[in-house]
Amino acid sequence: MGNKEQRSNKWAFIFYKDSSPADYLRVLDELHVPYILSPWHDQDVNNDTGEIKKAHKHGAFFFESLKSYSQVSNLVNGYLNAPKHVEIVLSPKGMYDYFVHAENTDKTPYQIEDIECGCGFELDKFLMEHNTNEFIENVIDVIEENDFVEFDDLVKYARNNDCMLLKLIVDKTFFFTKLLDSRRYSLRRKLLNKETQEKNDT
Repeated sequence: MGNKEQRSNKWAFIFYKDSSPADYLRVLDELHVPYILSPWHDQDVNNDTGEIKKAHKHGAFFFESLKSYSQVSNLVNGYLNAPKHVEIVLSPKGMYDYFVHAENTDKTPYQIEDIECGCGFELDKFLMEHNTNEFIENVIDVIEENDFVEFDDLVKYARNNDCMLLKLIVDKTFFFTKLLDSRRYSLRRKLLNKETQEKNDT
């Protein structure tokens, strides 16, 4: 089956700053299709010429039903004045990495905060699914910086400060309870050692 006859509910596209509507977010919102857009890629270098490429965004639609190449191509070309070439998203993780150049240290990194989305696309859920390691490191930092040893304290912190971290803690409860148990055990052992040392000194 040729690419143009293939159907998928996840399609990627690209559009350029100098030719797309200034109110592209409003245009996309009016389509009522969940979407995610990369930050503006305005520092990409053409390897052949060494020149900065035209500022552009990579995007993806997440349709509720299967769509054909031509349906999506006509959509992005008609509404965003985007190139007609579209591609099936085979790996949402790979797409996310490409959005911010996470896996390519040779390219200019872009900020997660500059990712845009709409029409019900769950960015928090998407980022956590495809960037779990970074969020786990963030939670470990929170535990260490606040000297938490109780799971309840960690949950209260996340609930008050970061709902994304709260979701991750719920998903990885076993890991974080074990980490906190270990910290609590280690703290008790240090206190016992200190008390023993003080007794020996007197």
